[in-house]
Amino acid sequence: MLKFSGKSVYKGIAMGKVVVLKKNDSPVVRGRITDADVEMERVNTALEQAKEQLGKLYDKAVKEVGEENAAIFEVHQMLLEDEDYLESIENTIRTEMVNAEFAVATAGDNFAEIFAGMEDEYMQARAADIKDISNRLVNNLCGNEEIDFGSIEPSVIVADDLTPSETVQMDKEKILAFVTVHGSTNSHTAILARTMNIPALIGVSLDLETIHNGTVAVVDGFEEEVIFDPTEEVSVEVNARIEEEKEKLRLLQNMKGQETVTKGGRKINLYANIGSVSDVGYVLENDAGGIGLFRSEFLYLGRDDFPTEEEQFQAYKQVLQTMAEKKVIIRTLDIGADKQADYFNLGKEDNPALGYRAIRICLKQHDIFKTQLRALLRASVYGNLAIMYPMITSVKEVEQIYEIVKEVEQELKDKEIPYTMPEQGIMIETPAAAMISDDLAQIVDFFSIGTNDLTQYTLAIDRQNAKLDDFYNPHHKAILRMIQMVTENAHKYGKWAGICGELGADLDLTEEFVRMGLDELSVSPSMVLKVRKRIRELD
Repeated sequence: MLKFSGKSVYKGIAMGKVVVLKKNDSPVVRGRITDADVEMERVNTALEQAKEQLGKLYDKAVKEVGEENAAIFEVHQMLLEDEDYLESIENTIRTEMVNAEFAVATAGDNFAEIFAGMEDEYMQARAADIKDISNRLVNNLCGNEEIDFGSIEPSVIVADDLTPSETVQMDKEKILAFVTVHGSTNSHTAILARTMNIPALIGVSLDLETIHNGTVAVVDGFEEEVIFDPTEEVSVEVNARIEEEKEKLRLLQNMKGQETVTKGGRKINLYANIGSVSDVGYVLENDAGGIGLFRSEFLYLGRDDFPTEEEQFQAYKQVLQTMAEKKVIIRTLDIGADKQADYFNLGKEDNPALGYRAIRICLKQHDIFKTQLRALLRASVYGNLAIMYPMITSVKEVEQIYEIVKEVEQELKDKEIPYTMPEQGIMIETPAAAMISDDLAQIVDFFSIGTNDLTQYTLAIDRQNAKLDDFYNPHHKAILRMIQMVTENAHKYGKWAGICGELGADLDLTEEFVRMGLDELSVSPSMVLKVRKRIRELD
């Protein structure tokens, strides 16, 4: 039995078999060979393996997202059969007498560079595809296993760290818990764990090479520890505790159907934060009054090209129809910082959290922004939609946004495409926006306070840096005073204000938020009933 400590990001307990996600970050090494035919046989074996992998991915994607969205895997299969690409690999092996891994990596880099330099946008997008299939071949040559989340049983995911693009592709029904060596309490892994109501530990000092797939593990978010190969005695005790937690959750179900109102009659709109269309199930299951934050950027992650207007329209429409007339607040694209997509070609930044991200991308690249806005306005016909814009720092930015929205409206009118004009609000997540919230309140419909970034920028602390977790204090007086000020300024001009950051689910602050006059709290679905219970207990 092995026991490791970590930092809990969701207090729950789970037990199950482990799936270890290992990243092959080591560079491909050039090696001398003596037999080129042997290397070519290795390449051909890796190619056949890749074709089989892509075939499975295509079949899975067709079932889950339809043929149009699954087509990318067909493109990858076609590229694997490209004669120029394959001849380049063989030529490098035979003329330079180097190992297959190096030849594949070299061909991938060369062809990706050629595609990226073309004028045609479609061909430019193939640069990422050629890199992807080259990485797949190299992994196959190196013997790195690819995990098919569709075929595994419910498991404990153990990894060095997880990026948003990795977690967004996982089958959430197959995840019992997360354990990561790195990451922070505000990382996407943590947010996902809270959305799914599953335990997660970060900052666990373990060597992934010593942990094997299939090992039984206990992830205890209450005691902040993970136990590998638990004894029979420990397993019996853990199973009893799991049943106890299920009973607590069962009792919490009594909150379903109840109003979110204090004993004194003060009503609070209690909504849920989600990151994908599939998360709507968690919203309904936990009886949230609406969706206070739909993170639309997750439509852009885990893929090789921009989602089309039609893809986005269908996603937004589905969420709105499923939620009936309940409010759905969709945040426009918030790519950048910790959420990266290679095809955006954002480039390396010394400080991405303060860099080219979110609304800044949209105000510079109008084509990306207008595609999303058209999809949103078209979808607004099917439910109670509100749009909010992230990372606002000035009145001028909001005025620029409104100009672009007007252009999109005119385009839809000209084409006689049905749409309605939804509420438009902004996220207050920069100190600048908080300090001029009296000016902003006069031109927007609502405020939603993003406490994660507001805390980061106010305290000058990188919330993704685990070393700074002890300094990251969302209860800091400066944060609470800003929330109070923003709320008062909203009400001064007849607008509503809410919180969509993780702080909204902090039960120690619920009473203070109600006293401040906040109109709405949007929290992880797993916290909706707990927050409702707390609000109903308040005088």
